Amino acid sequence: MKPAALAVLSLVLSACTSVDYDFSDVKPSAGSVSGTGIALPSSSAKAPRFYDRKPHDYTGKTPWHYPVHGTDVSKYQDKVDWQQVRNSGISFVFIKATEGGDRVDDRFAEHWAGSRAAGIPRSAYHFYYFCRSAADQARWYIRNVPKDPNALPPVLDMEWNPLSPSCKLRPDPAVVRKEMRTFLTMIERHYGKKPVIYTTVDFFDDNDLRSFRDYPFWLRSTAGHPDEKYGPHPWVFWQYTGTGTIPGIKGDADINVFAGNHAQWRKWLESNKVR
Repeated sequence: MKPAALAVLSLVLSACTSVDYDFSDVKPSAGSVSGTGIALPSSSAKAPRFYDRKPHDYTGKTPWHYPVHGTDVSKYQDKVDWQQVRNSGISFVFIKATEGGDRVDDRFAEHWAGSRAAGIPRSAYHFYYFCRSAADQARWYIRNVPKDPNALPPVLDMEWNPLSPSCKLRPDPAVVRKEMRTFLTMIERHYGKKPVIYTTVDFFDDNDLRSFRDYPFWLRSTAGHPDEKYGPHPWVFWQYTGTGTIPGIKGDADINVFAGNHAQWRKWLESNKVR
């Protein structure tokens, strides 16, 4: 790689990852990760452009500038054709696993097994419940999410839930951050991978999550690029729509992008021991 290209690559990664991953020695390549069933598109492949029934009118950086796209699913996505999803250009999936300290998503096991069989890197996420302690919720996640060393890092989903029928609590920001660290520490200790934090613009601002720069972030921003909504805070994944269309998934689908190119994606997978 030419020096000028290396400089550009370094600049891109400094703005798109919250963990110190070294991509300086990465060469664009195709094939599979460590000879497994996880397929990677060639470095010359175009970024997928999925239909969106309610698209944002982007004027600057757009989601389709990023070549690596993914989705996230829960019980509301039933009978997913995971092979078709993979063939459409989806490179990763976040799957809802648990909520609070006593709920497991109805389709977690189905999605977990199906995406794995199709060779799509996947992660399990936990939806945080503010009327249960972080330690209780971490233990519940550990009890219900398999310790698969080949999976993507676990995810903690932090957002306000004003529609909850049982918990309207909005703790003080200091309490939120303390509980988050309890959950994240317990999960990392058990699974051996630094968890990803998913959040929304209002929750990020309300609780000053900028202090969690030692964790990778998955940011929701459906009305502009994360740089416009979260400022210079680093991110690894960006959820840009909840009204997309992905072949193999019925109805509206969430669509996400990874912050780098195919070579950087391969490096990120390898650094997280995804097989």
